Amino acid sequence: MIEISAAVHHDKIIDLLNHLDEEGIQFTFKEKKGINLYFETTADDLEKAARLVKSAIKNQPWGSVLYFRSTPV
Repeated sequence: MIEISAAVHHDKIIDLLNHLDEEGIQFTFKEKKGINLYFETTADDLEKAARLVKSAIKNQPWGSVLYFRSTPV
Protein backbone atom coordinates (compact mmCIF):
# COMPACT_ATOMS: atom_id res chain seq x y z
CA MET A 1 0.00 0.00 0.00
CA ILE A 2 1.14 3.54 -0.78
CA GLU A 3 0.31 6.55 1.39
CA ILE A 4 0.21 10.02 -0.11
CA SER A 5 0.05 13.00 2.22
CA ALA A 6 -1.12 16.18 0.52
CA ALA A 7 -3.20 19.09 1.76
CA VAL A 8 -4.84 19.83 -1.61
CA HIS A 9 -5.77 18.28 -4.98
CA HIS A 10 -7.03 15.00 -3.52
CA ASP A 11 -9.52 14.47 -6.37
CA LYS A 12 -6.83 15.06 -8.99
CA ILE A 13 -4.40 12.67 -7.28
CA ILE A 14 -7.04 9.95 -6.97
CA ASP A 15 -8.05 10.33 -10.63
CA LEU A 16 -4.44 10.34 -11.81
CA LEU A 17 -3.41 7.23 -9.89
CA ASN A 18 -6.57 5.24 -10.58
CA HIS A 19 -5.78 5.62 -14.30
CA LEU A 20 -2.01 5.23 -14.05
CA ASP A 21 -0.55 2.07 -15.58
CA GLU A 22 3.21 2.39 -15.91
CA GLU A 23 5.67 -0.49 -16.12
CA GLY A 24 2.74 -2.82 -15.39
CA ILE A 25 2.17 -1.14 -12.02
CA GLN A 26 -1.37 -0.05 -11.24
CA PHE A 27 -2.96 1.73 -8.29
CA THR A 28 -6.41 1.55 -6.73
CA PHE A 29 -7.71 4.16 -4.29
CA LYS A 30 -8.76 2.58 -0.97
CA GLU A 31 -9.40 5.31 1.60
CA LYS A 32 -8.83 8.85 2.78
CA LYS A 33 -7.92 9.75 6.37
CA GLY A 34 -7.44 13.47 6.90
CA ILE A 35 -4.79 14.63 4.44
CA ASN A 36 -3.64 11.05 3.74
CA LEU A 37 -4.72 9.03 0.71
CA TYR A 38 -4.15 5.27 0.60
CA PHE A 39 -3.72 3.25 -2.58
CA GLU A 40 -3.34 -0.48 -3.15
CA THR A 41 -0.77 -1.31 -5.81
CA THR A 42 0.15 -4.28 -7.97
CA ALA A 43 3.85 -3.52 -7.45
CA ASP A 44 6.06 -5.99 -5.60
CA ASP A 45 8.59 -3.25 -4.82
CA LEU A 46 6.73 -0.62 -2.78
CA GLU A 47 9.69 1.78 -2.77
CA LYS A 48 9.67 1.76 -6.57
CA ALA A 49 5.90 2.29 -6.60
CA ALA A 50 6.24 5.29 -4.24
CA ARG A 51 8.88 6.82 -6.54
CA LEU A 52 6.63 6.22 -9.56
CA VAL A 53 3.75 7.99 -7.80
CA LYS A 54 5.96 10.96 -6.93
CA SER A 55 7.17 11.24 -10.51
CA ALA A 56 3.65 10.95 -11.97
CA ILE A 57 2.31 13.70 -9.69
CA LYS A 58 5.30 16.00 -10.27
CA ASN A 59 4.82 15.67 -14.06
CA GLN A 60 1.31 17.17 -13.84
CA PRO A 61 0.87 20.93 -14.37
CA TRP A 62 -0.75 21.19 -10.93
CA GLY A 63 1.73 18.79 -9.31
CA SER A 64 4.99 20.55 -10.06
CA VAL A 65 4.41 23.03 -7.20
CA LEU A 66 2.49 20.68 -4.89
CA TYR A 67 4.03 19.84 -1.53
CA PHE A 68 3.29 16.17 -0.81
CA ARG A 69 4.83 12.95 0.48
CA SER A 70 4.60 9.50 -1.09
CA THR A 71 5.63 6.55 1.09
CA PRO A 72 5.10 2.80 1.24
CA VAL A 73 3.11 1.52 4.21
